[in-house]
Amino acid sequence: MKAQCHTTRTAVRNLLSILLVLVTVIVALVMSATAQDMSHHHMDMNADPTAESEITQDWAKEKLAKSPRHREWVKVKNGTREVNSFIVYPEVNKKATAVVVIHEIFGMSDWVQQMTDELAEAGYIAIAPDLLSGMGPNGGGTSSFDSNAVRQAIGALPPDQIAGDLNAVADYVSKLPAANGKVVAGGFCWGGTTTFFFATRRPTLKAAFVFYGQAPSDNAQGQPFTVDKAAVGKIGAPVYGFYAENDMRIDATVPPTIDAMKELKKMYDPVTYAGAGHGFMRAGEPNNRPPPAAATNADEAVAKKAANDLAMYKANRKAHDDAWARWMAILAKL
Repeated sequence: MKAQCHTTRTAVRNLLSILLVLVTVIVALVMSATAQDMSHHHMDMNADPTAESEITQDWAKEKLAKSPRHREWVKVKNGTREVNSFIVYPEVNKKATAVVVIHEIFGMSDWVQQMTDELAEAGYIAIAPDLLSGMGPNGGGTSSFDSNAVRQAIGALPPDQIAGDLNAVADYVSKLPAANGKVVAGGFCWGGTTTFFFATRRPTLKAAFVFYGQAPSDNAQGQPFTVDKAAVGKIGAPVYGFYAENDMRIDATVPPTIDAMKELKKMYDPVTYAGAGHGFMRAGEPNNRPPPAAATNADEAVAKKAANDLAMYKANRKAHDDAWARWMAILAKL
């Protein structure tokens, strides 16, 4: 009996040992699979090109934080809507012209706020409305959307609402005690196209500054670009265009716009900047850090890409500086 009990205890111990080994192996496999899954998702997140980097720009936030100028957020009424708008005042001893800044497809980004401050630094009252105000979750604006949804939401904005918001903002800023009553508009990318559109809805604008945006069109999607002459015929302000050489998507719309504006006897002055790419006013900001250089032991493809990135950065910088100088010279004459 003793021998039998001993044999039974030995068998039980062996069975427990085997079970412990199996449990250990299963746990290890589960942990490994979980780690791989987390790693996979982490890599996907890093590789996913979203608009988040366009909305959050530390270099723009850093410059804005150092600004000595008075800046604030105001809510401008457009009927039942409230348009949350960022306004910056210049430090000047006379009443100033106002610039309505129309943001890119990325909405109210750090760079838009920095640009608004730069215009105030140059002597102008600058106001940038968040055209997604009230359109986000719980009535929020740009910051209430995730990075991908921002572009979709802006693309879905009704034209009449956009025009109403911009007119309300222009009315608001024109009546400020520090304003001289003159209002111009300037926009970038989607905001450039919207600036051209806004000029058709506000003939009293003193000038429209269109940065890599197109004129209002009446062609069907996917068809050759044609200018909406009925809309463009309502423009009362001179329109100044700022375009990049390496941006044929927009550049292809410029020649028919020249023809239409000439036919309608509207002032349109486009300039194209050599070597620049779409978005050069943001990409070419002096405080936007240059791309990293390739490592000394980098292969030929990596080194070539780094050289191309640097060349584009320099071209965008020059385009930015030349366009800024042109913009300031025109504003000074209004």
